[in-house]
Amino acid sequence: MLFTAKAADMLWGTLDAALNGKQVLEGASPWSDRLNTPVVSPMLTLYQEPDAGPFSCPFDDEGIPTRPITFIQNGVLKLFYTDLTTGRTLGSGTTGNGFRTHLGSYPTPGLFNLLLQPGKSFLTELIQSLDRGLIVDQMLGESAGISGDFSINVDLGYRVEKGEIVGRVKNTMVAGNVYTVLKQVIELGGDASWNGYCYTPSIILEELSVTGNG
Repeated sequence: MLFTAKAADMLWGTLDAALNGKQVLEGASPWSDRLNTPVVSPMLTLYQEPDAGPFSCPFDDEGIPTRPITFIQNGVLKLFYTDLTTGRTLGSGTTGNGFRTHLGSYPTPGLFNLLLQPGKSFLTELIQSLDRGLIVDQMLGESAGISGDFSINVDLGYRVEKGEIVGRVKNTMVAGNVYTVLKQVIELGGDASWNGYCYTPSIILEELSVTGNG
């Protein structure tokens, strides 16, 4: 199954939550005890780059300089992001990610530029690599929460046979778990683009539950 860059954005909100130091302290992140161990496919490197993208900022709301951070390198979890309070409690110190959600609120850990290192293939090449599959371009419904479980309707999708698009699909739903499917990445596209604060490419996943009559 191929998720275009726009549709794949659904996956990264879950990783954002799992990497949040506050979620680690509360025991909500499934990665709380997984530092320096593989958590996703070795094809994936996820990082923050303060000088890139539409939300660039030199300092967080606690006056701490922001910095480049690699959270996941070749599938291995390297770091959680924190504010001053969370970093002090975890014993790791702040990563410069303390932001207010609104005026007057206390800073909490937050991300502003999250990038997935793209591959090199054009979208057309990814499609041609599929013997039989589904392209998901637009989805309806909410993204998966920190549990990673999702069941979402495909608003715009195409069926692929032997590397060619043979038609649109309708009344189709995809379901799975983000943590599981990101261990089954086959290929990443070189077509990364900004969707909100995330810079992500198209992605081919090996196994995902699909239901529908289209």
